[in-house]
Amino acid sequence: MGGTSVTPGAGRVRVPYCSPVRTERRSIQRDRGPVLNVTFYGVRGSTPCASDDLARYGGNTACVVLDERGQAPIVLDLGTGLRFFGLDWARRNGHSDFRATALLTHLHWDHVQGIPFFAPILSEGSCIDVHGPVQDGGSLEDVVRTFLAPPYFPVGIDSLPGRIDFHETTAGEFRVGEAVVRAGWVPHCGPTLGYRVTMGGRSVAYLSDHQQPGVGSTEVDPGVLDLCRDVDLLIHDAQYDLDEFAARVDWGHCTTDYAVEVGIQSGARTLVLFHHDPSHTDDRVDQLLERAVEQSTERSGPEVVAAHEGLTIALAARRESDAADLRVRADAAASAEALVGR
Repeated sequence: MGGTSVTPGAGRVRVPYCSPVRTERRSIQRDRGPVLNVTFYGVRGSTPCASDDLARYGGNTACVVLDERGQAPIVLDLGTGLRFFGLDWARRNGHSDFRATALLTHLHWDHVQGIPFFAPILSEGSCIDVHGPVQDGGSLEDVVRTFLAPPYFPVGIDSLPGRIDFHETTAGEFRVGEAVVRAGWVPHCGPTLGYRVTMGGRSVAYLSDHQQPGVGSTEVDPGVLDLCRDVDLLIHDAQYDLDEFAARVDWGHCTTDYAVEVGIQSGARTLVLFHHDPSHTDDRVDQLLERAVEQSTERSGPEVVAAHEGLTIALAARRESDAADLRVRADAAASAEALVGR
């Protein structure tokens, strides 16, 4: 177990509809090489939500960004948190053309709702490559065009000034810049992929939605375990407590207990609880995190943290015979205020 401790939301101001995101880069040790920043812009599952008792963890839906200096960002899912990544990117880069790759796990509404509100794609010259699972009822592009169009939305994709290129994806491996991406099928409702991104010896696995086999089950799909094996950072579905899962056993998600189980069986170094249920207040997420930490500690499992908006986890480049240096921090109030004041 690592010795890092995290106080979610520490030093941040309360905002009615979202918690602030990172607005400045951290300094790095030059002898450690480039740092891969993993930043959480949306951490909630199912639907965006807003209330005072959700302010510390945030209410935007799934969006996580992998960012290394000199490389185009890799965006994990395109939920409502994507809007705040766009604001952050524009603040740091002005009106320069945007280039990125998005790894879309599936097409449920909470994972795609941010697309038309993403500021960079509203500028000519910008482009995002979207990789997503092969669909049963048409191409990936056709399915997205169906819901991102009247009567569901006032304009269609062709009305967006930037370009979106779609890439139908199945289980396998491909390159994105200097990163190697491995996609694997994950049990959920409908075609769903998980991703493992490896860059400079560091690895991040992302399983936002994962169907637990049954109440109390500890069985994990072999393909899932292979995707997560010995990963530095595992971002995993943790939507339900035990009672909630028993009442929604076939809704495509899992308990925090099961997330810990996946982390332990796969040998992950750090587990990030993600996709929090919209009914879970900050205090409830705190309680579930405490339980998960206790369970993992008792079994010598991974370090466990709970994702909140504005959280950045920095993975330093590996040296031979040296484990990744993993550091976690929350943003300072000054950085939060800088974004809120825009």
